[in-house]
Amino acid sequence: MTSMTIRVDEQLKKSFDILCDEFGLSNSAALNLFMKAVVRERRIPFEIKADSEADIRRQGWAAFLRMRENALASEAADMSLEEINEEINAVRDEKGH
Repeated sequence: MTSMTIRVDEQLKKSFDILCDEFGLSNSAALNLFMKAVVRERRIPFEIKADSEADIRRQGWAAFLRMRENALASEAADMSLEEINEEINAVRDEKGH
């Protein structure tokens, strides 16, 4: 046997440990099961996918059109650039940025 060190987000590890405990497994046993499945099947046992550039552009354009429709519906289209920036800064201040 050998050991392996990996870096993960702290909250992800906590959630993973809790779930493994519910399954009656240690996190080490669960990761061993995953690695054995990868080696046995010679693939990641779930889909890893990224949108194509065309999909990203379509999604961005659709989001832009929705924002334009919302702006027209709320009369925000008549706002100046300075007014828009003031609104953005006000929201950021509320969120503590």
